Amino acid sequence: MPAEILVTELDRKQKAGDDFVLVDCREQDEHAYCRIQGATLIPLSLWTQEALSQLDHHKNKEIVIYCHHGMRSWQAGSFLEQHGFSNVKNLSGGIEAWSLEIDPKVKRY
Repeated sequence: MPAEILVTELDRKQKAGDDFVLVDCREQDEHAYCRIQGATLIPLSLWTQEALSQLDHHKNKEIVIYCHHGMRSWQAGSFLEQHGFSNVKNLSGGIEAWSLEIDPKVKRY
């Protein structure tokens, strides 16, 4: 089960320049509508060996995954953990919480 990370902690990590990977597991249309700066899009619907290969070179880094509210990112994080990734975090509340608590310029839907 992936650990949770609060939007305030993610904001702090970004501002501090911490070395981590931010993954948006929403679909392309959601990502096009709004996103957290610096995120790599890998839609959950495409999470297969191909998704793993995109992240494999980051296996030893912290990986923070987000979606709209946190359900799909939890699934994606669990998938990574099942495949040997050990430092995976799910963004609690997803991009909705990010918009409400950190950056109101990020559109809500």
